[in-house]
Amino acid sequence: MTDDLATSFPSLVFERPEAGILVITMKAEGRLNAADAAMHRDLSEVWRAVDTDAETRAVIIRGAGGTFSSGGDFDLIEAMAADFAVRARVLREARDLVYNVINCSKPIVSAMDGVAVGAGLVVGLLADISIAGRTARLIDGHTRIGVAAGDHAAIIWPLLCGIAKAKYHLLLCEPVNGEEAERIGLVSLSVPDDQVHAKALEVARKLAAGSPTAISWTKYALNNWLRAAGPIFDSSLALEFLGFTGPDVAEGVAARRAKRAPNFGAQGPQG
Repeated sequence: MTDDLATSFPSLVFERPEAGILVITMKAEGRLNAADAAMHRDLSEVWRAVDTDAETRAVIIRGAGGTFSSGGDFDLIEAMAADFAVRARVLREARDLVYNVINCSKPIVSAMDGVAVGAGLVVGLLADISIAGRTARLIDGHTRIGVAAGDHAAIIWPLLCGIAKAKYHLLLCEPVNGEEAERIGLVSLSVPDDQVHAKALEVARKLAAGSPTAISWTKYALNNWLRAAGPIFDSSLALEFLGFTGPDVAEGVAARRAKRAPNFGAQGPQG
């Protein structure tokens, strides 16, 4: 099954360090594991395959090279802003990514080190057990590029850390390090940076040794909190993608590429 996964989802790396445990690695060398069009597609669809994989009892999602993921790459963002067909396709993938992680019956452990942003952070925080290095930087980067915080933000952040903290970090794009993320309840555990992957494997090992039905059914029941928030998520995603049709996203991406502060609002109030 590992070979089948690698063939079906070529932007991701698959390993089985122990029986019952599947490790999925996001790997984009030189780009901090940013999700291009291919990886975004694979991340959205792989969870359906994992759900039906009889060899897998627990999953670890991680990034290669000491960082989790820097989010969607700028080429993909610019293509979304320029082309309705691309925008519609990525909207569907973004929706499927969230719901497929929620509905995957296998327990998912995220191992976040370095930076965790955007599409990578979706899986990092929606994972059933989220583990972050103490100096890892978790950032929802949407508003800094001029679009609403869609993806996973509205469905999960308020449940994890409360509405006040969620608004602070989502409106301002303020980063959260792993230690602070654990303190406010945004992640399950924070550990020393060099122990992130070992801890993730330890947790996955315990999950894999447990009762598959008890664990998957407990996950299903708890995730009804997220399913109940589905209309909130759908609204946030629609507003995010509406933002890709406006002027702010072009300025946001240009500013990020030039490593300067954006000049939003030049076109007047957006409503």
